[in-house]
Amino acid sequence: DLEEGLFKGKILLQAYKAVFTSPSSAKDVEGNGDGADIIQNNRRAKKSFNALKVKKHIAQIIKMEKVTSRSIAYIICQVRFALSSVTSWRSVDGDFDYVQFWRTIVDFFERPPGREAQRRVDRLLEWWTRCIIDCTS
Repeated sequence: DLEEGLFKGKILLQAYKAVFTSPSSAKDVEGNGDGADIIQNNRRAKKSFNALKVKKHIAQIIKMEKVTSRSIAYIICQVRFALSSVTSWRSVDGDFDYVQFWRTIVDFFERPPGREAQRRVDRLLEWWTRCIIDCTS
């Protein structure tokens, strides 16, 4: 199954959390991408901070209620750039086209080929939302 684990990598989750919830929340990401550890760590952190006044994170400030395909695509492009040897951002980096890359990722989510593919995409987006938003709001 080519889609098994697709878009569920630890580095992607860490990058997403670092940008949208807080850099410190990214440290809580462990495991193999099933998300169970992230959800549990977020619940623990939420309980321990309930009595404290904590600054709002970006997802709260922009009222992000769910993870979107476009926000995932943005993070994937940022991770690809961070892992490259390039020192400055360009839309086309040598033979790598970030615009086409971003569009391909968005198309995966927004133009699935059929009902079953749509269900898999919906489950994946729900998984992301559980890992990122539900446990940190």
